[in-house]
Amino acid sequence: MQINRFATMSTAAVVAAGLACAASADVTFTLTNQLFTGFNFNQYAAAGSLSGTLTGASIDVTLLSSVSYTYADDLCVYLDSGALSTGGALQIGGFSSLLASQRLIWPNGGSDAPGTTSIGSVTVVSPILFDATSDLIVWIGNGYGAAGTSGTWSGTITLHGVDIVPAPGAIALLGLAGLTGRRRR
Repeated sequence: MQINRFATMSTAAVVAAGLACAASADVTFTLTNQLFTGFNFNQYAAAGSLSGTLTGASIDVTLLSSVSYTYADDLCVYLDSGALSTGGALQIGGFSSLLASQRLIWPNGGSDAPGTTSIGSVTVVSPILFDATSDLIVWIGNGYGAAGTSGTWSGTITLHGVDIVPAPGAIALLGLAGLTGRRRR
């Protein structure tokens, strides 16, 4: 009887270790005909919802329409704590500065012509830790802040080295699966 219990616990430990290894993946955000006016951002990941160490990001988007010189590479990822403000931890993309501690630009996409793509990757100079105590929020929007500007994009932005923190319900289901996997002899 002790051996079966040990086998069940060992199996659960292997499954948990496998999930922990899989947790060091990337997070991809998909935009479909997403319109952003100048310096307009939407929250894409709440504080505490990501885990891991952000080491870089990739973009693969197409600018579908542009008003007042918004370029494809103006699509911006911005990390900030609390409400959206200047002086955040990281800005990737966007012509206008948000005064972030780290500022990177996408490798291409410097045109406002519809159909212009921005495709490539950047590496964060100082990797950023996301854990349960992290208060950083992921914002995506138009990093060109001039009045009357807007752009519409479709495509993806991927954050490297982080993963979505599983909801408590998903973890509970894993534990329940381990319990129901036991059987009596």
